[in-house]
Amino acid sequence: MNYRDKRRVVIVGAGPGGLATAMLLASKGAKVTVLERLGQVGGRTGRWQQDGFSFDIGPTFFLYPRVLEDVFRECGRDLWSEIKFERIDPMYRIAFENGGFLDAKSDPAAMKAEIARIAPKDAENLERYTSDNRKKLAAFRPVLESSFHSLKDYLRGDVLKSLFMLRPQMSLDKDLRGYFSDRHVRQAFSFQAKYLGMSPYNCPSLFTILAFLEHEYGVWHPVGGHAVVMERMAAIAREMGVDIRLNEPAKKIAFEKRRAVGVETDKGRYSADALVINADFAHAMTTLVPDKMRRRWTDKKLSEKKFSCSTFMMYLGVKGLYKDVPHHTILLSEDLEANIQEIHHGKTVPKAPSIYLQNAGVTDSTLAPEGMSTLYVLVPVAHTSEGIAWPQVTAMFREQVIDRLELIGLKGLRERIVSEKILTPEGWRDDLAIYKGATFNLSHTLGQMLYFRPHNRFEDVDGIYLTGGGTHPGSGLPVIFESARISSGLVAEDLGLERSLGAAPQTMAPSAELELEKAS
Repeated sequence: MNYRDKRRVVIVGAGPGGLATAMLLASKGAKVTVLERLGQVGGRTGRWQQDGFSFDIGPTFFLYPRVLEDVFRECGRDLWSEIKFERIDPMYRIAFENGGFLDAKSDPAAMKAEIARIAPKDAENLERYTSDNRKKLAAFRPVLESSFHSLKDYLRGDVLKSLFMLRPQMSLDKDLRGYFSDRHVRQAFSFQAKYLGMSPYNCPSLFTILAFLEHEYGVWHPVGGHAVVMERMAAIAREMGVDIRLNEPAKKIAFEKRRAVGVETDKGRYSADALVINADFAHAMTTLVPDKMRRRWTDKKLSEKKFSCSTFMMYLGVKGLYKDVPHHTILLSEDLEANIQEIHHGKTVPKAPSIYLQNAGVTDSTLAPEGMSTLYVLVPVAHTSEGIAWPQVTAMFREQVIDRLELIGLKGLRERIVSEKILTPEGWRDDLAIYKGATFNLSHTLGQMLYFRPHNRFEDVDGIYLTGGGTHPGSGLPVIFESARISSGLVAEDLGLERSLGAAPQTMAPSAELELEKAS
C-alpha cells in the first residue's frame, strides 16, 4: 500500500488506551496521528517530576500483564524484553486501624498461613476461592474481550454461560462471605474495588476476580515507574510510524453531517477516516461533541450518571527511606462502611480516612536522589459535585492524613519531607481534564457495564471510537488495554486494514509460564 493511500486515524489522548490503540493500528497499516494536550504521554499514567523526585500520577499496581503482552506480541514485540519489571512480594500489606495487619503473599501456602494467623477457618477456604475465581475469569474473559453494541449481545452463548457464575444480584462483599467469615480477611480480598472507585458493598460480585488476578498473576512494578511503560509504548509507536504530537490539545471535531471527519487544534486540522477518543469520556463529550449531536450521552444524561469517587493525592519526597514499610500498604478505617459512605455521599472530608501508600524506594532506587525516597499517598474522597471546598480544607486534611500515616510506621514524617505536591479532586478536574474529578471514571454498576457503558464504536456519532476507562470493558490498566484491542479491531474492520505483524515473542512471559504450569 502506498503511504499516501493509507487510511488515516487520529487519536485524541496519549494515555494507555490511546498508545496501545496507536501501536495496534499502526501494525495493521494505518497512518496514525496522536494528539496529546499535555507535554508528556501517559495521561493519568504519566509522571510528576519535582526536585529530582519522580512519581506515578495515578496507577501504581501493574496487574495481569497478559493483555499488554498480547498488544506487544501483535506488534512484533516482547513486553518483558522491552521493559524491566520487579515482582512485588508480599504484594501489599493490609493494615487495620485498631492494630494488626495481613500481608498478601504470592505463594498460596504462605498466603494460607497468613490468613490462618487471624482467621484459621477462613484459611481453609482460600483454595476454593481461588478455584472458583479461576473458573469465573475463564467464563467472563470472552465477555470482556468482545464489544457490546446491541442488547442481543446478552443472548450470545458465552454471555449466557457466564451469568451462572457471575451472580449479578450479589455485591462483592456478599459474595466473599461465602468464603471468608472474618471481616478483615474479606477486606483483604475486596479493597480492590478501589481500582474502580467503588465500594465492596455495592460493587458487583464479578469483581472478586480483581484480588484473584493479583494472587494468580502477581503484582508488578515497572522499574522507573508506570510512566516508563507509557514512554516505551510511545517510542515503539513512533518507530512504527505513529506521529505523536505533544502540547497540542484537540479543540474541535470536524463533522460532515453526523460523521466525524477530522480534528482541529491551534496548529491546524487533521483529517481522519476514523477518530479514536482516549480522553476522559465525559469531559471529551461535553467539550468536543456538540450536545445536539448526542442522543444517548447528552450533557443532561451524563450529569445524571453515577461516577466513581475521586482521590486526594500527596506526592512526597523525603529524607532517607522507611525500610520497614512495604512497597504497597493499605490502611483501612475501622468503620469502613461509614468511611465509604463519606466518600460516596459525604459533603465533607472523611473523619477517619482509609489511605493507600506506595513506598517505592524499598524496591526502586531510581525515583529519588541518593539518600532520599518517594512516598505516594492516595486517599479516596468524594468527587467535585459533592461540593467540598478544597481550598479551605486542604491544609487541615493534609495534617490529618500525615497523622494517620504514623499508624503504618511513618514516624517523624513532617520533619523528613523535602518536596511535596498535593492534588485534590479539583486538580484532577482542572489540571487533568477529568469530569467531576472522578478519578476512576463512570462507576461500574450493572446499569453502566457491557451494553450500558459507552460503546467502543461510539453509538451517538459515526466515525468515532472510544478507548480508555470510560468505555467497555471499564477502568484499570489491563481492562483499558483490552478496550484498545477491541476498539482497534473495530476500526480495522470498518476501514479494511491489513492484519497485524503478529511476530512471536522472543521470550516466554511470566504469566504465560503460570498458565502452562496450571494446564499441565
